[in-house]
Amino acid sequence: MTSVKNHIEQKLTSAFDVLHLTVENESHGHNVPAGSETHFKVVLVCKEFEGLNKVKQHQAVYKVLAEELAGPVHALALHTYDAASWQAVGQAPDSPACMGGSKK
Repeated sequence: MTSVKNHIEQKLTSAFDVLHLTVENESHGHNVPAGSETHFKVVLVCKEFEGLNKVKQHQAVYKVLAEELAGPVHALALHTYDAASWQAVGQAPDSPACMGGSKK
């Protein structure tokens, strides 16, 4: 069985001309059972994002991952860039700590 993380990587790699991709399972930092695959951080740099604002970039990713977002994925932190903006920033920001659920 393919993990949700691997499935996300495969779908994004197939849908976009990827220059850089990281998919990080951040579920361990949330109030979910051990081994869960529900919270992800995606950093995607691709040629298709050139000239698109962040909303259009994110909409393109949501379209590709609609099945995952309707099912196993509860939260998706998206960091999308075209080649020039990625070169300017060099890395995505760190994700904030979970403040939800029963952790308070």
